[in-house]
Order: sequence, then C-alpha cells, then structure tokens
Amino acid sequence: MKQILIACALLVLLSCNSKKDYRKIFDDPKLYSNTVYELNGVVMGNNFSPVVASRNYTYAAIAGYEIIAAGYPDEYYSLAGQLRGLKEVPKPAQGKQIDFEYAALMAYCKVGEAVTFPEGSLKEYVDSLKTLATNHGMPQDLQKNSDEYAQQVAGAIIAWSKKDNYAETRSAAKFTVTELEGSWQPTPPMYAAAVEPHWGEIRPMVMDSASQFRSPAPPKFDIQDKNSEYYKNVMLIKHAGDSLTPEQIHIAEFWDDNPFKLNISGHASFNTKKFSPTGHWMSIVGIAAEKSKSDLKTTVYAYAKTSIAFFDAFIQCWDSKYLYKTARPETVINKYFDPNWHPYLQTPAFPEYTCGHSTISSAAAEALTNVFGDNFAYTDTSELEFGVKSRSFKSFRDAAWENNSARFYGGIHFHSSCLVANEYGKKVGDYVMDHLKMKK
Repeated sequence: MKQILIACALLVLLSCNSKKDYRKIFDDPKLYSNTVYELNGVVMGNNFSPVVASRNYTYAAIAGYEIIAAGYPDEYYSLAGQLRGLKEVPKPAQGKQIDFEYAALMAYCKVGEAVTFPEGSLKEYVDSLKTLATNHGMPQDLQKNSDEYAQQVAGAIIAWSKKDNYAETRSAAKFTVTELEGSWQPTPPMYAAAVEPHWGEIRPMVMDSASQFRSPAPPKFDIQDKNSEYYKNVMLIKHAGDSLTPEQIHIAEFWDDNPFKLNISGHASFNTKKFSPTGHWMSIVGIAAEKSKSDLKTTVYAYAKTSIAFFDAFIQCWDSKYLYKTARPETVINKYFDPNWHPYLQTPAFPEYTCGHSTISSAAAEALTNVFGDNFAYTDTSELEFGVKSRSFKSFRDAAWENNSARFYGGIHFHSSCLVANEYGKKVGDYVMDHLKMKK
C-alpha cells in the first residue's frame, strides 16, 4: 500500500505542475495531508495501540508546526514555553535561505518515524519528497539549508519527547487482574493483557496533570437490584445489541477504528487492521482542510492543534480507566446473564470506564471547531478504504456526539460511560484551546 500511495501522490503532483515550480509543489496543503496519511499507514501497519498512535501523530505535528511558526513569526506563535517541558526550539540561522514548507514536511517525517518506529520507516517516502524538490528546480543550497533546519527542529522535538515518561512506562509493572466483582477481566477472543496501564503517567502537553479533569466514579456495580443504575445500563446495552438496525450497525462499524482485530474462523485465525481513533481524526483534519480550501499554514496548524488536544484527552481518559478498573459489558453479561452474548464490535483490551474514543473525539471536535468554526458540515470518507460507507455530519461536535452511540451500539461501552467521556473530553479540549496561543 505504501508504494502505491507514494506513486499516486507523485503522479498527481507532477501532472498538475508542468512548469517545475517547487514552490507550488511544497506550498500545496494536499501534500502535507498526504504525508500525514502516509504516517497513518505506517502506524496502522505496526499494530500500535490508540494511545501510542496519538504520540506518533502529536510529536510529528508539533515538529511540522514549529517550522511554519519559525518561517511565519508574524502569523504564528512557537509552542516553546507553552507545552510542558518544551523550553525552546531552534530558530533559523540568519542569512540562510530556507523553504519552510519543504522543511516542515521533512521535520514531520523525521519525528513521526523516530518517536516510536525503527529508523527508516518513512525513508522511501522522504526520498520521494527530496526527489520531487530536485526535479522541480529547488536549488541545492536551498534544499541543503532546509534539510539542515528540519533536522535541528526534529532533533529538539525528539529530545523533548524522550522525557515524557514513555520509555519508563515500557518496563512498569503489569496490570494485576483480580476476581473482584465488576472489575476488568481479559475478553475474548484474544484475552489480551490490559493495554498501557501506565499511560496516565505520560507527561501531558497542556494539562497540569492526568487527574486535572478526573472523571467522577462510575455507577456502583450492582446486578441484583433491577432498579440500580448499573443494572439498567447492563440491560440497556444487552437489549440494544440483540436488536441492532442496519443504521446502528453502520454507525458502529464507521467508528470502530480497531487497529488490530483478531478474526477466528474454525481452527484458522487472521487479523484485520484499521486506523486507530486518532488516525481517523487525522483524516478528518485533512478532509476539513481540503473542503475549506485552507492554505498549507492553516492545515499544519489544524493538525497540530487537534493532535495536542487528543493527546491530553487520552491521558485524562487512561487515568480514569485504571483508577476505576471497570469490567466490560461483555464480561458482565456473559457471567451473570447470558454466556453466549457477544458485542457487535470486538472488545478492546482495557477497562470500560470511561470511553477513550468518545473522550478524544470530543476533544478533537473542540480543536477543529476552534480552527474551522462551528456548523462546519462535511462528509467523512475516511472509512471507504475499509469497505465502510461514508457518513455526513453537520459539525465536528455532531460527529463526536454520534461516536457516543457508536460505542454503545458496538456493545463495548455503556452509554452512560460515553456521555461522561464526551463531557470530559470537551473539558480537556476547551482547556487546551484556552491555554494555547498558536495563531496570531
């Protein structure tokens, strides 16, 4: 798939720019969105969990943004001194001419692959961009200066990323499963260990701490009292899963975004992959930028602001997940009501409360609303490549709200959990919007 993407991107760009003007090539926001999509494909191919994927996108987006902010200081603020631990970012050397649009792509790719992947994951794509610059007349000294500056900024962002506690959490203690009623248990078919139990310890970008917007305690586990909120939630999701309509199935599938689904057929098993929740929202950024006819600077800005919002939102959510450690609907229904009941979607391997997808969708919606405005109607075509029909929305908040129902229809989250997640994701998104100065 990677080679096809590269070839298609280059063919389209070359056919549209017969005069070999490198400035038109690299000032095209579609090329930047294509680069984000390229990283999206690499993330998907490596089976990264949603929270780890958010780390890839966010640091890469910040690197690209810092290049643009340096090139256009009258329009954009640097994030140095605004994001936790990011004290300074290299400035362009005086007297050296730099193509900031080209450099932004180089920095994005360098950081995107270095944050988690083995070095060279995007080498083929980066080489194609360099060839594109050479073939379309970028002077050698300009390309050299731009590459060097991209390396300097990327190096600073990579060094900063290494202090976010990610490496330390790789060797942290595993999650301990208990037999306490209502507590999280591994779910079929993989029965995988709990994913990233220490993600709440990752350094936030803008929030003071993971617990700054801590979600309230979930309904008390109680399957004896038919009038209890918990019992009602269980029955609500069980009955919904037993009678899904075609529209509800479409909504569930559209927002599934399972980066690694294990399929079992008889004695055979195989996996299928999709973009993660954050990858889905990165696609939405590109769709919005294209529809609004945004220039490259605005496009880079939108990717950075959105990714920062969902990065912190995931930390907030994971803090709640591993504080409350609640069981998934599948576990409760199978144990107490129906051993043969299965959710429509495959249950992810982490506690139920709160809903990660609802949390980050709400935060991303606030960021996109901040950039493109409210009531921004669009059609989301992100899932076509996975065989799922597109859906249209009246606004980004409308899309985030539908996501609440999607996780409920899919049978993997109680609806009340999704509503809390939506509320607290918005709190995080609002906080990020209020505290970041990006566009002047």
